[in-house]
Amino acid sequence: MSSTSQDIRRSILTKWNENLSRYSNLFSSDSISGTSPPSVFVGSYNYPKVYVGPMVPPIHGDTSLLDSPEKWVGKSLEEIVNFRLNLIRGIKKIPVNAIEGRYIENLQEVTMSSKPIDSDLEFHKSTSSISIDGESAPFGPIGEIKSAKFSNSTTTKSIEKTFYDHDLKAKDAVLKLYNSGVDISRIQKCFSVGMLGQERKLVPTKWSITATDDIISKSLTDEILDYNLIDSHKVFSYDHLGNYFSVVLFPHRWIFEMVEAWYSNGILGFGSDFEDARGINHPPSIAGAYFAAKLAAVEYLSQNKIQSGVIILREIKPEYAIPVGVWQVREGLREAMKKTPIIAESFDDALALASHKMSISKSEWLSHADIRKLMRQKTISDFF
Repeated sequence: MSSTSQDIRRSILTKWNENLSRYSNLFSSDSISGTSPPSVFVGSYNYPKVYVGPMVPPIHGDTSLLDSPEKWVGKSLEEIVNFRLNLIRGIKKIPVNAIEGRYIENLQEVTMSSKPIDSDLEFHKSTSSISIDGESAPFGPIGEIKSAKFSNSTTTKSIEKTFYDHDLKAKDAVLKLYNSGVDISRIQKCFSVGMLGQERKLVPTKWSITATDDIISKSLTDEILDYNLIDSHKVFSYDHLGNYFSVVLFPHRWIFEMVEAWYSNGILGFGSDFEDARGINHPPSIAGAYFAAKLAAVEYLSQNKIQSGVIILREIKPEYAIPVGVWQVREGLREAMKKTPIIAESFDDALALASHKMSISKSEWLSHADIRKLMRQKTISDFF
């Protein structure tokens, strides 16, 4: 299976790069006029002076789908990669604390807009070409901005109100927007372009994504600790974009673990991390996927007003040759937990059901998990 996995992945990447080389001349230009979804990206390279700017496709109209991960469930990997590649990224190097200038204010207005916003960008030179390496999320062409103009924006009132509240801490601002029904992907953008909190600055997009998921999941975890324990073993599963997810809920006070498995150069690799009611006190070894998965799990528990132990298994198949971001973990698990679960007789039966459609056995998953050790731990409440 391992050699087949590598062949599948190599074939997918070769196909993509052949297509890109064939059409790359269509993306080269020193200007662009289009409608931003709206979308803004803040890089992490050269921090604390980072490259920040809007992402604009070379088309006008309703382009909101191009940067709305919450609407991408059911889309193919090819469709999603095309969404990404169609967004031309303008950049300008800005110190993270320099958020008072007109350029950043324009980007904040773009981020606040409730609908796609007309954008005209002029670059110092033609945009760079595109390539896909299979290791990082795909992007469209990049160009250093000479001038940028935006028009026809309409403010999202809940975001505007939070933006002008400089007494609100960033954590509370994130939660206020979330509880107002603002999509997580939009909250992340607001966080990234320095729109939230008392001491504001630019935050690289990949950091703001993890921070937002972490803030919301911590708040929901605190909430569910007061709920009664679930009374059965439930198994949810979902397969999308070359990722197979299984979620097991079981009668236990809150403990959480996520275990990932993937093939790399023909070798099966694993990564995992876990927490109890005290939370996690170190950066997870599986990075942002951990917080994205935890958020989906605690959302379900909060909505159903229950508490449980949770273990999530994620098999990353070779078909997932082009990573598209941790949003797909959160949205895949959200979708899984909308489905009717299978009820198992015991924890062992639940794990067997969870791994049934995977290429990795229950014993292999358990050999790389800490969930049994967590289940054996006692807390002060166990003695009363």
